[in-house]
Amino acid sequence: MNDDTRIDFSHKQDILTGSCLAVDKDPEILSLRPTRFADYIGQTEVVEALKIAIEAAKQREEPVDHILFHGPPGLGKTTLAHIITHEMGGNLTTSSGPSLEKGGDLIGILTHLEDRDILFIDEIHRTPKIVEEFLYSAMEDFAVDFVFDKGMHARSHKYRLNRFTLVGATTRVGLLSAPLRDRFGIFRSLDFYSQPNLVEIIKRSAVLLKVTIDDEGATELAKRSRGTPRIVNRLLKRVRDYSQVRADGIITKKTVEAGLSLEGVDEKGLTDLDRRYLKTIIEFYKGGPVGIEAIAATLQEETDTLVDVIEPYLLKMGLVTRTSSGRKASEEAYKHLGLSFQKRMFQ
Repeated sequence: MNDDTRIDFSHKQDILTGSCLAVDKDPEILSLRPTRFADYIGQTEVVEALKIAIEAAKQREEPVDHILFHGPPGLGKTTLAHIITHEMGGNLTTSSGPSLEKGGDLIGILTHLEDRDILFIDEIHRTPKIVEEFLYSAMEDFAVDFVFDKGMHARSHKYRLNRFTLVGATTRVGLLSAPLRDRFGIFRSLDFYSQPNLVEIIKRSAVLLKVTIDDEGATELAKRSRGTPRIVNRLLKRVRDYSQVRADGIITKKTVEAGLSLEGVDEKGLTDLDRRYLKTIIEFYKGGPVGIEAIAATLQEETDTLVDVIEPYLLKMGLVTRTSSGRKASEEAYKHLGLSFQKRMFQ
């Protein structure tokens, strides 16, 4: 067997077991993560499509089609993988594209999957090409080919896999290769959450965390959460801490404002890095257009961080526009930062 497909099954089993235990050991994350569609809030069309696909697969006693979720971080891609696993009655194995460095890494995981198990690969667009090629036959034929020896002595052996479902998640679907993308039967995009949906999530999480939050506090927190459940839950915990130490333990609009000001989160949900991003375009590059590499170099941040984490929300809010020649700050961005739009335009 060549270097890329050599497998130590006992070691791989330890890795899988350790990975699953690492997820299960955090009770707070599990307490806030819904495990049933009945508890999942938002993404109505996505949930309805998944319910139909899962019910149909269960009636046929088959695994559900391979599923690809794409969208900005924190919108529920991993949570949906947990829910699909629960609904299908299988087990969940999690991994990520960058961690699958060799073909043997993936094959070790695939050969331990049982019927109707779910394999979740986060950031699947970052899977190395040599590993991705093993996924093609695994997804299509539920089989992988082992190559033994090299050169004229090379031999191939087809290993049959149990029927599983691959759930892939990506923040940059355009970087996914066409052969891999085409092997997914269900292809769904997750969008930012509405304010009412975020308020529902806040109230549900507050009950689980055993904290009291009034309606005005929940609304204010939702406004500052960038339309993202992961962020809303993180900020809720920080405001909970603030109200416990500096207030009477009840989260109100006032405690939300005070607590999040310490976190550097403003009324639109922008963080210090967001504001530095906008100021870089406005002050260093006269409002743009400017390329993302130049912005990243000025901020001394990774380009991927800006593209995947910072830009989606700023684009959604209309604070930044993308043009063929680069990024431009909008008039709304100038207003939010308290800068004169006309003055900057003609400098």
